Amino acid sequence: QVQLVESGGGLVQPGGSLRLSCAASGPIFSINPMGWYRQAPGKERELVATITGGDTTNYADSAKGRFTISREHAKNTVYLQMNSLKPEDTAVYYCNANLWGVLAWGQGTQVTVSS
Repeated sequence: QVQLVESGGGLVQPGGSLRLSCAASGPIFSINPMGWYRQAPGKERELVATITGGDTTNYADSAKGRFTISREHAKNTVYLQMNSLKPEDTAVYYCNANLWGVLAWGQGTQVTVSS
């Protein structure tokens, strides 16, 4: 069974930066696409960014130009570098892996952007 463990969330002021990490273990391979999603209170979970096994990336419009997704294949780890954070980025951020059509999720990490 694949396990995804997120870390790196916290409280940051507007304009600040955070780097989220997602460490994957179990039967997961470099070819499996992975991604980051987020869910704010009272809202549905939404896509933030995805990355394929070939490192092709895709971003939500809200993340373009501010967030960067990357992965370290040797460590089965995916990162989300978030810069120029805004209060509306406040949410629980979830790591996701697509295992041949079956989605695995991490437990989430809270990101709060507030002064």
